[in-house]
Amino acid sequence: MTPSHDAFRLDGRVALVTGASSGIGRAIAEGYAAAGAAVVLTARRERELEAAASAIRAAGGRAATVAADLADRAGVAHVAREAARSFGAPAILVNAAGINIRKPMLELGADDWDVTMAVNLAAPFFLSQALVPAMIGAGYGRLIHIASQQSIRAFNNSGAYGASKGALAALTRSQAEAWSKQGVTANAIGPGYVLTPMTEALLSDPVRGPAAAARTLIGRNSVPGDLVGAAVFLASPAAAYVTGQVLFVDGGFSVT
Repeated sequence: MTPSHDAFRLDGRVALVTGASSGIGRAIAEGYAAAGAAVVLTARRERELEAAASAIRAAGGRAATVAADLADRAGVAHVAREAARSFGAPAILVNAAGINIRKPMLELGADDWDVTMAVNLAAPFFLSQALVPAMIGAGYGRLIHIASQQSIRAFNNSGAYGASKGALAALTRSQAEAWSKQGVTANAIGPGYVLTPMTEALLSDPVRGPAAAARTLIGRNSVPGDLVGAAVFLASPAAAYVTGQVLFVDGGFSVT
């Protein structure tokens, strides 16, 4: 069966996107709304979060917000409780929130490690645990995690971040094994260097920015919109037979 364009639509679905006030999370939230989903955006910064939701509404989409700090277990629980309040239970969860503390390995302290694991790994785990039962009940669910090049390779001064993203890729496979037969798939997207607030200092550097671009096969660094097509695909009925994968959307960076 050849899927029609409708197989890539998200009409009638509700998506929860973390880290949605800027960067990758915001771009995916906007893409989902354009594809027909109602979107719940969550992040720490309430003003930026509401600006992102307002932009979606101005474009004709449906958006609600839940402000919370995903480094705090209570914040994760708050998001899980509030996620269904505006539009109903989410069928799609995108974990785009992330933190990268760039210190030499021997300078990483317990607090650095704990907050990195809380945001990058524990929040995706606990949000999935909270939302998946309703997805199973509905017979449709999509878990999409934002992984990293560091899921498969080491970068300078990102020891805790790299460990968390490697574990996130493993969590993706574990969730796929647990729930795919019940209609809930789990996949991850592996970006390259994406121009976001997290990477702005690096990519705006006149030496390091072009050097990163030169390592891709396409010849440029990424922008958040480059990831939207893959995120819509993985959330859609068209990806029903795709699970347990890390899809690298990186201009070929991962194969160089």
